[in-house]
Amino acid sequence: MNRYFDHEKLEVYQESLAFIAWLEPLLQKLPKAIAVRDHLDRASTSIALNLAEGNGKYTSSDRCRFFDIARGPALECAAALDVLASKGLCELTVVAPGRAAAQHCFDARGFNQSQF
Repeated sequence: MNRYFDHEKLEVYQESLAFIAWLEPLLQKLPKAIAVRDHLDRASTSIALNLAEGNGKYTSSDRCRFFDIARGPALECAAALDVLASKGLCELTVVAPGRAAAQHCFDARGFNQSQF
């Protein structure tokens, strides 16, 4: 994939796209009427969008604010995957890789200030 924008160089942005790609087949299997399905879709999308928008900011305080905002939807995704397992809509073994990916987006390896 050709990279045209600075945010595409961020490892955390690439990981957020990988998480979205992992999540999509799971979302397709869930009934559309389940609220957590829509929330997962919106929250996972929000991670990538906030990272891209934040990386385009000129001051480091603005950038950090958007990166902090992007962390929220990652935590929401992890919790929503827990909800799916708790409601018996998905096995814990199915959601575990997604929870790990959401966490990895913002742990010390996936997201740190040396990237920007």
